[in-house]
Amino acid sequence: MSDLTIRKAIKSDIKKILFFINELARFERLEDQVKTDIKKLESNLFENKYAEVVILEVDNKKIGFALYFYTFSTFESKPSLYLEDLFILKEERHKGYGKEALKYLAKKAIEKDCARFEWSCLNWNKNAIDFYLKFGALPQNEWTLFRLEGYKLIGYSK
Repeated sequence: MSDLTIRKAIKSDIKKILFFINELARFERLEDQVKTDIKKLESNLFENKYAEVVILEVDNKKIGFALYFYTFSTFESKPSLYLEDLFILKEERHKGYGKEALKYLAKKAIEKDCARFEWSCLNWNKNAIDFYLKFGALPQNEWTLFRLEGYKLIGYSK
């Protein structure tokens, strides 16, 4: 494995972050759901700071990213680190970089005294599920994810 650097993203990374988001959407077969652009990303990541991004680099080449944020556990009265997305370029997979990214974020969760480190995975992504199980993560099958979008956020339906 070449030397991997994981560093906090800076504003000048924004075009590459958008590139990785689009590549992730393509991989997940969700290209039609990408509604972001550079301006929105820059505002919400670097000004509003709703989420944080780390960039994965090998030999000064950006090979992936992880986007995460903090939620809160009422039962524990502690934050939880939630990994929204982890993406590594196809040609750089299976080299241990994903494991290093998870270890980096797990360490960050410990440093922040988080109760948990959580993420979601598409049910069809067997490679990712096997990887997460090998890492020691446990699926949380007793919970069902719910979502409201668009007009439904304010009680309207169309």
